[in-house]
Amino acid sequence: MSSLHPTKQTLLDTVVYLLNSKLPAEINSEEVLEMSGISKGSLYHHYADFSELIEQALIVRFARYVDASIASLSQVLRTARTKTELFEGLKMVTRRTQSEEMKEGRYERLVSMAAAIRSPRMQLALGVEQERLTEALADLFRESQERGWGNKDFQPRVIAVMVQAYTMGKIVDDITPTHMNEENWALLIDAFLERIFFTEGE
Repeated sequence: MSSLHPTKQTLLDTVVYLLNSKLPAEINSEEVLEMSGISKGSLYHHYADFSELIEQALIVRFARYVDASIASLSQVLRTARTKTELFEGLKMVTRRTQSEEMKEGRYERLVSMAAAIRSPRMQLALGVEQERLTEALADLFRESQERGWGNKDFQPRVIAVMVQAYTMGKIVDDITPTHMNEENWALLIDAFLERIFFTEGE
């Protein structure tokens, strides 16, 4: 259950909804107030400025992505009984996160990170969510190493950051008119995990 004041929550929910179809810069306070039925005075009572409301909405959406990612990773680790099963589970996660369907999500994460660079207030809050995701990935690789499946030459957090780097790096291809072969890209990631992180044998 949310601990936010109902008015504050309504404003936040409204912007979270608008971000389904608009970029943050395309959303203005008049639209939010009209859709939410909240007065301008109430908006500025609950938020220091309109930018804070936009930031908080981006953080909510980012947190939802983190929650979904952690759930997927936990499922893979919980069900894997061998190195091969873990590897196959991660391959499925890779193909989902790198898919065309996830393109908008990649854009939104990038927009959120870019906004955080310019706003210490947002960077602090977004950093907490980003840390949750990085730690979840690091835990997966740490557990893999403890089971004897992972290359112990690399720290789990380093692998966790690298995995996120190539996931976000897909944007390089997303925005170009000519696209690379999706399956070949997935195979390259598979090769990275198999040859760099995972050890030989089971």
